[in-house]
Amino acid sequence: MLVGRLLLMDLISNIQSRETPVFVLGLGYVGLPLALAAAGAGFKVTGIDTDAHRVEQILGSDPALPDIDHEHLRQLVRSGALRATPSIPELPADSIIVICVPTPLKNSLPDTSYIEGAGREIGLRLKKGSLVILESTTYPGTTEELLLPILESSGLKAGIEFFLGFSPERIDPGNHDFGLANVTKVFGGINEDSGDAIEAFYAAFVDKLARVSTPRAAEMTKLLENTYRHVNIALANEMAILCRDLGIDVWEVIDAAATKPFGFVPFYPGPGWGGHCIPVDPAYLSWRVRQMGSTARFVELAREFNEKMPGYVIDRTKEIVESRGGNLKRSSVLAIGVTYKADVPDLRESPAFEIVKGLVKVGAEVSYHDPFIEQVDLPGGPLRSVELTAETVAASDLVIVLTAHSAIDWGLIRRSAKVVFDTRNVIKQSQGLLVKL
Repeated sequence: MLVGRLLLMDLISNIQSRETPVFVLGLGYVGLPLALAAAGAGFKVTGIDTDAHRVEQILGSDPALPDIDHEHLRQLVRSGALRATPSIPELPADSIIVICVPTPLKNSLPDTSYIEGAGREIGLRLKKGSLVILESTTYPGTTEELLLPILESSGLKAGIEFFLGFSPERIDPGNHDFGLANVTKVFGGINEDSGDAIEAFYAAFVDKLARVSTPRAAEMTKLLENTYRHVNIALANEMAILCRDLGIDVWEVIDAAATKPFGFVPFYPGPGWGGHCIPVDPAYLSWRVRQMGSTARFVELAREFNEKMPGYVIDRTKEIVESRGGNLKRSSVLAIGVTYKADVPDLRESPAFEIVKGLVKVGAEVSYHDPFIEQVDLPGGPLRSVELTAETVAASDLVIVLTAHSAIDWGLIRRSAKVVFDTRNVIKQSQGLLVKL
């Protein structure tokens, strides 16, 4: 124990003097903001990403990188505070290593291969007095049951000769009000010393910290946050379908309910769920619970409902066209937006993209406009974003709003479209037919 305390005191001293080198594995929407924040706080940061193109973008401060202050990035790269490389270099003693690698689903099951691979590479280089933090979203128990034994293959003892813990990422792509610095950082170490080391590191560039007792409590915090959203989005989607059957405007109902100052938080329906967190994270929880011989019934039911929304939107599109005497197979449909969320260039798990593919599959003549995505690859070949003009809109038999990007000229659509099927409630009135979700 004395060895661990001495190593901890040295590490914290080096953190406070910014002499501790920081290594961030994975430079995506989680890792890159973290690397920038740490470098901006005075640490020497090395970002590692196996995608060589991504490394080139960072070193060149490529404006295609979303949600990044490109001038700040350029200054940090030029000053040497931040560098990027496609491979893990040697790790000095008293290093801080943060793992921000993907945790996708593979055949509907958690894929922890990126965490395992990162752990093995770190284990080959790990030195005494270092701190390893996992930020990749995963199931409760990953840090202690999966990552810890891999890291201990280095011959070092976790919690004594190196420190280990978990801190869930809370990045919200496209959100310009809340970022890494002003969102409370939850974390849990495998022991008290590990928690102290993690706290010292994040306190250097995050305003508020929330320490929990164990890594699995921190892991579960992330899953609870996103399962909460997952279940309430499913409820909003079901309410939209029920309200339509009852002849009620669900958006009016939600806005009215939101006037209550307690006991209600508004969630809104849409064409489905998307991104990494909401479709993926609850699946990690469900999988973990099944390993224990139980089921997460609310989680599974919400997944069932959210997954059927793209198909529901396609069926509604067909109904709208046929109600006007048309045939979807011979109709031109202009889709507005293909990303999973407004104002982000991200197609991961995008329901809008799934709807476009589904409309093409049933034979519709589909075009799309998205200011963030120049081209999408479909089974029948690539499809490029069209210019949004009054002529393009007017020539379409139906315009379907799938993603509410702020750069879209909604007035042009309102004035020019024959029929608008609005799944996002961005068009309040239209000179043509307006149909809500």
